Amino acid sequence: MNIDQLNRLSEADAITVFGQCCGASAWAERMAYARPFEDLGEVLETAGNIWEECDVDDYEEAFNKHPLIGVERHLDPTRPRGNAWNDLGAKWTAAELKALEGTGRDVLAQLAAANRLHEEKFGHRFVVSATGKSAQELSAMLEERMKLDPEEEILVAAAEQLKILRLRLKKLLA
Repeated sequence: MNIDQLNRLSEADAITVFGQCCGASAWAERMAYARPFEDLGEVLETAGNIWEECDVDDYEEAFNKHPLIGVERHLDPTRPRGNAWNDLGAKWTAAELKALEGTGRDVLAQLAAANRLHEEKFGHRFVVSATGKSAQELSAMLEERMKLDPEEEILVAAAEQLKILRLRLKKLLA
């Protein structure tokens, strides 16, 4: 998709597309309403500004739409999600978790279990920009994040979500 195509999407389709970049409904809606954009730079700047204006509820909505890292079904980019716009997030998730391919089921199960512990402690999914990271790297990051207090964790997770949404916007407009 190019910038002109993004600008010409219907409001509903634009919200859906932006929702594949970030699961916070308010963020996706505000991005759709912020169109038209001149270029990728303006998209990224606007995305960051809107994300910074989001509140904790928006953050948690976005976090909880991420898959539990280590659950194998999220590694399959062909798993249908609905319409073509909804499939973007599934494809991007699979690509972001590509480094986990070939990881043993026992290691993935341990990673998924650690993710569930994180969710129990903090009330939201473990969010990390996972592109290129191995299961061992993700496990180490998760272990470090478990040491944080809830206020610190939400800020770290929000910063990671910002990295993810920027990466996905770049993929969208590539």
